[in-house]
Amino acid sequence: MLELEEAVVRILAAVPSARRETVSLEDANGRVLLEPVSSPIDLPAFDNSAMDGYALRAEDVVAAKVDAPIRLHLIGRVVAGETFQDEVKRGTCVRLFTGSPMPKGADSVVMQEDIRSEPDKPGEIIVLEAVRAWENVRFRGEDVRSGTCLAKAGQILNAGRLSLLAATGAHEVTVGRQPNVGLISTGSELKEPGQRLGPGQIYESNRIGLGALIRDTGSKPSIFPPVPDKPEATEQAILQAFKECDIVVTTGGASVGELDLVRSSFARLGGEIEFWKVAIKPGRPFMFGRLGTQLLFGLPGNPVSALVTFLLLVRPALLRMQGANEVELPAVMGILAEGLSNPGSRRHFVRVSIDAAGKVSLAGSQASHLLLSFAAANGLVDVPPLCSLAVGSSVLVKRWAL
Repeated sequence: MLELEEAVVRILAAVPSARRETVSLEDANGRVLLEPVSSPIDLPAFDNSAMDGYALRAEDVVAAKVDAPIRLHLIGRVVAGETFQDEVKRGTCVRLFTGSPMPKGADSVVMQEDIRSEPDKPGEIIVLEAVRAWENVRFRGEDVRSGTCLAKAGQILNAGRLSLLAATGAHEVTVGRQPNVGLISTGSELKEPGQRLGPGQIYESNRIGLGALIRDTGSKPSIFPPVPDKPEATEQAILQAFKECDIVVTTGGASVGELDLVRSSFARLGGEIEFWKVAIKPGRPFMFGRLGTQLLFGLPGNPVSALVTFLLLVRPALLRMQGANEVELPAVMGILAEGLSNPGSRRHFVRVSIDAAGKVSLAGSQASHLLLSFAAANGLVDVPPLCSLAVGSSVLVKRWAL
């Protein structure tokens, strides 16, 4: 059996290079950037007011206070999007609003709360509070200088990064094309949710859960009907999925039982098995193969095993296929609220729930066919073989959900 890290290295080595496409910023959330983006402008593009108030010369009001106010002559008004053509000279000021360009000659802004006006003297303001030079002023380029790298190739674009790109005038980006992932579940006992169950039958759930995780990577799932345990049906389903998709993910049928038909069907289609079995729990009977440049991932049929092996082994491939540099699950430190034990010989990825305070608790029973604990979990803790972790221990939690 392969160790998890070696399995991931071998999978990523087989992933084809990302294919490029250009999309608008509106469609780029969650996509992987393939070309770095630098700012063509300073941000802010000009000195501007940080608030509603009056642009003036700080030296004119250095002694201003409530019981000794200073009067200034109001010579203009500038809203955001306009400019003031004259100059602020000694004893004068200009009415500004948040984002208004600073007029020539002014070096500070007094807040509107710190002035008083008189109805019979609309051309004057009375300043009640002194301001320092450049107080309440946003400076050109203080956020971003022209030429600054805004986003690097391999980064996943999010709301903050997209807002920054838009603020500098970008309207489209070059990203990795989203892979199309075919999902096949095998088993004669499987029925579609909503159908009537017969004796010995169960509802198929793996494709729904895996489809959600696939979308979380920015990829696109294609869900195929459940496949009965028949060689011809299994082979035809895999063939059709490869015709339509970049990657095929199967669940069930990848072990060594009489009705585990995925490996033999894939081989008859000309596929090559790169490896089978990974030394983890849950999910030992995991299969990885190639059909030309296309990839096959054979996941166990037990729901939790399928979902965990996807997170650890398939998710990195889907992100790398789009050009992502970081492909591992995000991890945070937490403190165990209860002990964890692994008496077995394989690493056990235990389903846990970590709260906002960093407290880590078991999500429930850890049997690989029990979905309730996976539904209650938002992370995994890697517990080494023959190991116990005591209450209060610091652990690294691989997060896969909020």
